[in-house]
Amino acid sequence: MAKKPKKQPGGTPATVALTAAGTAFTVHAYDHDPSSPSYGEEAAEALGVSPDRVFKTLVADVDGELTVAVVPVAGSLDLKALAAAVGGKRATMADPAAAERTTGYVRGGISPLGQRKRLRTVLDASARAHPTICVSAGRRGLEVELSAEDLAGLTGAVFAEIGRA
Repeated sequence: MAKKPKKQPGGTPATVALTAAGTAFTVHAYDHDPSSPSYGEEAAEALGVSPDRVFKTLVADVDGELTVAVVPVAGSLDLKALAAAVGGKRATMADPAAAERTTGYVRGGISPLGQRKRLRTVLDASARAHPTICVSAGRRGLEVELSAEDLAGLTGAVFAEIGRA
């Protein structure tokens, strides 16, 4: 019988999933300011990382199915491109309460990893331009750094140009 990986103190479902998968990653913590207008830009600045390498996790509704979009914090999500990437017709931003309930994370801390229910995931193609990217580790003030290929493999994500500058 395989041993269950030990949960690290302060671990999140995202970091537990990464550890269980044996994926190389680095956790970066910073002091979150609740008055910050942009969680992603706050993370980039606090970590001293280019906003092109810090990705935000957004949940959209594509033809009635919740879908995760992971795009650079320096830009925005192109909903039409997201719908096309998953063979859908129309995408809108998901209701925040539905996104939180489905993923198990709070807004501003939604990670593409370790979600309560695995959702279709699309990762912006620009992620491949960097050796590593940062995404939420599952709570505000906590980021995880890993390769885009590892993130795609763990989430079943497809790469597509879904971000707008």
